[in-house]
This record gives sequence, C-alpha cells and structure tokens, in this order.
Amino acid sequence: MGPKGAPGEQPPGSGGTNWRVLILFGCALAILMIAWYTSTNANTAQLDFAEFRKSYERGQVLDPMALPEVKELSGREEKIEKLRELGLKETDRLTFVTQEGAPSGRLVGKRNIVDPRDLEKEPKLVPFRVAIDTSLHSAELDQMLSSRDVPLVNVVELSSHNDSKNYSIKQLREWLAKDEVVLDGENVLKIYKKAGTSDAVLEGTRREYPMKGGEAAKPVWQAFSVSVNTFQLSDRDKNLINSAAFLKPESNTMRMVLLNFLPIILIVLVLFFLFRHQMKNAGKGAMNFGKSKARLLSQDKHRVTFKDVAGIQEAKEELFEIVDFLKDPKKFEKLGGNIPKGVLMVGPPGTGKTLLARAIAGEADVPFFSISGSDFVEMFVGVGASRVRDMFEQGKKNSPCIVFIDEIDAVGRHRGHGMGGGHDEREQTLNALLVEMDGFDARSGVIIIAATNRPDVLDPALLRPGRFDRQVTVALPDVKGREQILRVHSKKIKLAEGVDLGVVARGTPGFSGAELANLINEAALLAARQGKKEVKLPELEEARDKVRWGRERRSLALSDKEKENTAYHEAGHAILNILCEHTDPLHKVTIIPRGPALGMAMFLPEEDKISFRRAELIDQLCVAMGGRVAEELVFGNPTIGAMGDIRQATNIARKMVCEWGMSEELGMVEYGGDESGEVFLARDMGKVKNYSEETARKIDFEIKGLIDDAYKRAESMLTEHREALDQVAKALLEYETLDGKQAEEILKYGELKNPPSAPTPPATPNSPTVESGDKVKSASDDKEDDDPLAGDVVGAPA
Repeated sequence: MGPKGAPGEQPPGSGGTNWRVLILFGCALAILMIAWYTSTNANTAQLDFAEFRKSYERGQVLDPMALPEVKELSGREEKIEKLRELGLKETDRLTFVTQEGAPSGRLVGKRNIVDPRDLEKEPKLVPFRVAIDTSLHSAELDQMLSSRDVPLVNVVELSSHNDSKNYSIKQLREWLAKDEVVLDGENVLKIYKKAGTSDAVLEGTRREYPMKGGEAAKPVWQAFSVSVNTFQLSDRDKNLINSAAFLKPESNTMRMVLLNFLPIILIVLVLFFLFRHQMKNAGKGAMNFGKSKARLLSQDKHRVTFKDVAGIQEAKEELFEIVDFLKDPKKFEKLGGNIPKGVLMVGPPGTGKTLLARAIAGEADVPFFSISGSDFVEMFVGVGASRVRDMFEQGKKNSPCIVFIDEIDAVGRHRGHGMGGGHDEREQTLNALLVEMDGFDARSGVIIIAATNRPDVLDPALLRPGRFDRQVTVALPDVKGREQILRVHSKKIKLAEGVDLGVVARGTPGFSGAELANLINEAALLAARQGKKEVKLPELEEARDKVRWGRERRSLALSDKEKENTAYHEAGHAILNILCEHTDPLHKVTIIPRGPALGMAMFLPEEDKISFRRAELIDQLCVAMGGRVAEELVFGNPTIGAMGDIRQATNIARKMVCEWGMSEELGMVEYGGDESGEVFLARDMGKVKNYSEETARKIDFEIKGLIDDAYKRAESMLTEHREALDQVAKALLEYETLDGKQAEEILKYGELKNPPSAPTPPATPNSPTVESGDKVKSASDDKEDDDPLAGDVVGAPA
C-alpha cells in the first residue's frame, strides 16, 4: 500500500458524491416547502361560504377601522396604535386573495367567536319597522325570507314611522341571522304593501338581549379562510365580496413549479439511493432470505385465554402445567423436574389447536411466535435449515415464550420413503429441526408447540421423548362441549331468550369448533337478512342444516313425477326409522332439495355415541334400504336416488365384517383394516392383502348377506304399513316438510292431527328469503355427507 495521499488514492471521506447529504438536503427542502405551503393554514378555521355569509350578516367579521374604539379616533397613526393595543393589524380586514389565471380564490380574515349578548337573561321585545321598495328589494327579500313564512298584507295606507322605530334592511338581515326576529305568535313578522304601488313596510318585533360585561364581553378573534369559486356564486354573493372584501391578487407561479417538480426530484433521488444501497449490500441482503418467517403476535390486542376455549376440557387440563412453568419456572427446577420441550397437538381440522396454543401464551402472558410448517420449505437447499436455526434464536432472545408451528407435517414427514414426493430440502430442514430440539435446553423458557391432523405421517424421530415429549389429542367435542362452544360464540350475537342451545348441540354430532362458530355466524346472517332483531331456534336449525348439507334449493324445477318419487323415497326412510327399535329419533323429513339431495330424512341423536351395537347397525341398514324399497313397492321401477343409501349401507356392512368382528362366518378377525382412511402414499403403496382370495369371497358374501337381509326386512315392514307410507308421502307432497312428531301421528293414528303451515313459495332472485311458520327456508347447493355412521340423513341425490 502506498503512502497516504499517493496518486490514484483518495483519503477516506474525500472525493466522490455524498448522496446521503443530498438526500438529507432534499428532505429538508421538502419540509421547508410544506411548512411554507401550510403556514397560511396554521390555526386557521376552514369555513364554507354559507357559514361565512352567516357570520358576516351577524356582524362577526372583523373590519379593524370600523371598530367603535378605533372609529372615534381621527388620526391614522392613532388608529394604528389603537389596533396594536387590541392585538390587531390594519391588514386583518376581510381580503379576497385571487390566484393568477384561476377562477378560484380564498377569503381570509378574522371573526369574533364570542357572542356579546347574555342569552341566559330574558330579552326585551322591541318593535321595529323597515321601509322597503318591493321593486328594488324583491330579489333580496326572496332570498332572505325564502325559508320563513312571512304573511303579506295589502293595505290602503302604510303605518306612520312614529308607531315604531325605523331601521334599514341591513339591520333586519343581521337580526334574522342572529335569530332575534319573532316569527311566531302575536308578534309575527308581516309585510304591509300599499295597493297599486311598490312601497311596503316590514313590521315586527325583535328580542333585544342585554350585553355581557367585563371579560365575558371581550371579543376573541379567530382567523378563518373560505375557498371560493366565483363561477358557483350567485350575484348577491358576488356583490357581497365586491363590497366587503379587499381584492389582493396573488402570483402562484413559483409555488406551482416547486409543487409540481419537487416530488419528482425527491422520488428520483430516493430511488437512486435505494438502488445504490442494494448494489453495495447485495451479498448481505441475500442472507435475509434465510431468516425465519415466524410472526410475533401481540397479546395486548388479541389476547386469548382458557376462558375463550371451550369443549376440550381434558386438553386444557393437560396443558395447565406448561402455563405454571412459564409463570414460575423455579417451582419445577427445585425438584429437578424438566418440563416437556415440545408439545404436539393432534386432532381433526377446526378443533381449536391454534386457539389452544394462543390461550397458553395468553394465560402465561408471554410472547407467542407463530409459523407454518410450509414456511420452512423452499426450493433453495439450506434455506429451511437456516430458518429453523433463526427461529430458535429468536425464541431464546424473547424467552420465556411459546413458538407455535402449525401444520408441522409439511416439514416433518417420515424420512427414507422415496415415493410420495419427498426431496432433500425437506429432509435437511427436518434434520435441522431435530438437532435444534435435541440440543435445546428446556430451562431456557421456550416451549415448542406443534399442531397437525396427520400424526401418522410424522417421522418417528420427531415424536421420541426429548423432542415432542407429549402428545395432546384435541378431539371433536362431545355434546356438552358443543353446547359450551355454542355459548362462547353466541355471546357475540343477539340471541333470543329461551333458546335452548342444548337442542342445537344434540343435532350437531361430529361438528368441530370452527363449524360451530360458522353455524352461529350463519344464523346471525340469516336473521339479519330476514329483518329480525334477534336470533331464534329456527335460524339456528337452518344454519346447522346449511353448514352440514347446504342451503335449500327451492328454485330447482322438479316435475310432479320427480316430487312424488322423492316423497315416497323419503317416506320409506321415515317410517322405517320410526318402526325400528334401535334408531335415533326422527327430527324431520323433507322433499325440499338441499345440496345434492332432492330430499332427506334427518335424525336427531339424543346423546353422542362413541360405540355402536350390532342391533343399531342392523337397524341403520334397514332404514337405508327404505327409500329403494318404497320406490319398488309403489312404482315398480326404481330410480338412481338410492345411490347414497347403497354406498352408506355398503360401508357399514363392510366395517361390520372386516373390522368390528360382527360376522358369524368370519369371526372376530380384522381383514384389511381401515381402507377408507387417509393414505400416506409413500407408506401405503406397498401394502398387500393379509387374507386370501377365498376369504375375500367370503367377505363379499357376508356383506351382501347383511344388505339383503336388511332389504327383506325393510320390504316386509313397508308392505305391512303401506297405507301409512301413502299418507306420509301425500303429506310431504302437500306440506313439503314434516317433523318427527307429525310423521309418528300418521303412523299411529292414520291421519295428521297437527298439520304444519303451508309451504313457502320459492324466493325470487335477488330477494330476501321468505319465512314460513317456524321453518326457515333458503336456496343454495352444498356437499353430500359421506359419514357411514352419521345416521342423521338419508337422501336422494340429484
């Protein structure tokens, strides 16, 4: 290296362009320009022209030289000195500032915002008289009295001015602006016009208030500005400006040039500086790509506690000790115990895993980092591992805290399986996660919580003790849990008194917390569309049906033949459900299309069922066959409407034979496992059958035997109750929907003793839904329920 100052070298800080100085200079110039531009508007009231005119007519606008204490002085110097004592200037008069080359301008001046009148005291009524010439003042009178009902009286002779004091029309305008003129009662303002002439007199009474004294009467001058467009003003307003305001032309050429070009110059300078900075730090900027995308959620604005989580009491109890650890770590360290490093929450979608993790952070009042498993995986090798390391570093800096990894199966899938799309980047990210968790000290106060609904695909190394030590199952809520969840979400809506949420909870088996929240929201939207002030049970039931099966499709055009076929189909399901001993109570049966089904029979369980007895499954098979049997008995030519029933019955029968050991021929042996469950392609592609072809043939015979027996039983029962089948079908054709009690009345008494209300006509497009009785109707489409053990709907697919 040459000596300091050698040719070809420059000392540090010398030479070149210092762009930072230029940027700072430009910002300072912009600030000065903004300050200059807004200086005239500082502490200035912005008025519209109507408000200005009212203030002017009231006499509030300042005319410095017309002030009584200034007007009585003779010399100009004395007047200016008096104004200085009052804190005013001669230039404070009303001024009309016009802009060069523009039809607009602004009125600037000052007005007194203190009313010198003592309005709390009783005014004195003083009569007045204003002589006018109607031909000269007609336009002004029309504008001044247009909003007031002033009677016109034609007289032979006008009253003498000795009767009351005579005033000018300008003073009348001021009194009207101050609301001092009496416009009702005996002293109403009147116009007396002499017949055949333009002479007239306005006679009336005004309220004369006493004036305030002392400090209360001193004026307070407020600067104001009024934007004016002369093209929009009336002739009267133009005359007011010309007569009252001082004209002051203003050149704005320089200001317009600066305002137009300064933003462009600033943008160019900022962009140049940013590009130059990026070019110099290109290498450093690239390293930010490996930073963690974990978001730190604020507990102040969105704090969630265990009070906001319902329906998963066991899961909450299992996580209480983590909250205790985060609040008081020394309590556990004294006994040598180690809190779990990681907690894996497993459960179906929508059961509240993320909400539960946030509740832990809210209860412990610690920072909460949230990140998705897919945020780790990138197409660039090594990025995911870098983000894992950065995430743990952030957690240690903010300890004690909770790091929540949602959908961890996106990065934590089983290693070593070539099928299913695995690649090296995901495995490297998983390796980094395993290493970080293995070398992670639980005493640092950072808890890793992960959530997934596919625990079967996770790598075993991720689940071993020392990493995710504990698995918390967040299951679907039972009937009590669903009722608690409904109560939590119903606090946000206006629920009618006496609504039994337990009925809704019983009718929503298999619903997750997210679906229950959606149910409450849909009920509120439905009630709002119908103009109701509160949400009642019919809206909740319709919302439940909509969330599960879709909205009613009343606009679907069906022929009378299709309706009759659907009515007998659903009547078959309903009658068999009532006759069978081990079925859930019938809730309602309808032939109104909903989702993919043309009609359906809905069953309402009295309690949640964890296990099913063989007699209950046999009855379910019988009820499933009811629609097809009814069609054959009545029409002799079945339709494809039993497609969903056959699929449901086949699934139940297959599980009875292959999984539940309910076949006398095959015994209590599992054949094939749960083949309808979710598949992990890399693991399940190589599976082979664990039974022979002969056993497979026996399985088929057993399944067919169960369904055939159910079909014969359904046929026998419906043949015996053929008259009830016809009556239920006719009632459905007439009323479209029957509840369970009404269907039982037909079966028991042979007639419908409490018929429902008339069916609702189809709603026209873009019109609100029509309400009929207690049943809320709507039109839309939705999916089909494929749960083979749901037992709450048997429909005829469209």
